[in-house]
Amino acid sequence: MVLPLLPPLLLALIFSSLALLAQARLSYDYYAKTCPQFNKIIQDTITNKQIASPTTAAGTLRLFFHDCMLNGCDASVLLSSTPFNSAERDADINLSLPGDAFDLLTRAKTALELSCPGTVSCADILAAATRDLVTMVGGPYYGVLLGRKDYRVSKSSSVAGNLPTSTMSMSTIIDLFASRGFSVQEMVALSGAHTIGFSHCKEFKSYIYNDTNYNPRFASALQNACANYPKDPTLSVFNDIMSPNKFDNLYYQNLPKGLGLLKSDHGLNNDPRTRPFVELYARDQNKFFQDFAKAMQKLSVYGIKTGRRGEIRRRRIS
Repeated sequence: MVLPLLPPLLLALIFSSLALLAQARLSYDYYAKTCPQFNKIIQDTITNKQIASPTTAAGTLRLFFHDCMLNGCDASVLLSSTPFNSAERDADINLSLPGDAFDLLTRAKTALELSCPGTVSCADILAAATRDLVTMVGGPYYGVLLGRKDYRVSKSSSVAGNLPTSTMSMSTIIDLFASRGFSVQEMVALSGAHTIGFSHCKEFKSYIYNDTNYNPRFASALQNACANYPKDPTLSVFNDIMSPNKFDNLYYQNLPKGLGLLKSDHGLNNDPRTRPFVELYARDQNKFFQDFAKAMQKLSVYGIKTGRRGEIRRRRIS
């Protein structure tokens, strides 16, 4: 039987309706009765981990983004490969996902399983921990709906081309976000996540010798910082050299000064579609925080699994 092709508008309405139905099963107090210690356990776990490893906030935010942008916020990025399947986390772009973020999820899941076995999904843990860590390092607080399920499917073959990379053109990145329902402004706001964290030299080394977008002194400093990269591929540089461990709007202020680290950072400042939002957030941190919070709320419910579409994993990975 051959099904008729549906018009794009009708398809969009169907997907929108399915998304709203899934979101209707979520709530802010989802674990109030079934796991009343949920918030405290998350808070205690992220506090201890962030104090011990200050890069945890940035690493967890990146892990959350890589999970959600692919097939939705379903913790599929946490699944390990098997002899029969190569999972998302083993795709090239995910090989550099930081160990501290995975360790945080393991600690939180272990504590929650002891307190309320088989109740809290890994997807909810990742969403809540990300929000709390962003807030902990100075970023905005935003509500996180809870009740997601964990997905059973994770394939590395589905990753390539479906996550933005530092070398993509701005048009490609805009299209990638648009295909998931995000506007140009929302994309620029989410890019502000680069106000914390670092990038490995391999992400930008090929540009720092002849790209005029870089401030000359900054380019020279990057050349020195990455000089030993061939022998030490772990070398990295902070995304925001002015306040690398604080969530603020200096990332946007850096861009017109030639202090952006990645090709995509310079693209935000150079493209007429994105530059007005870079300028807006550079002069108004409150506006950046408001828009980032709204975009993160929207991202956190993208492609979520509820009901029988997912499960509650007993462990962080399986």
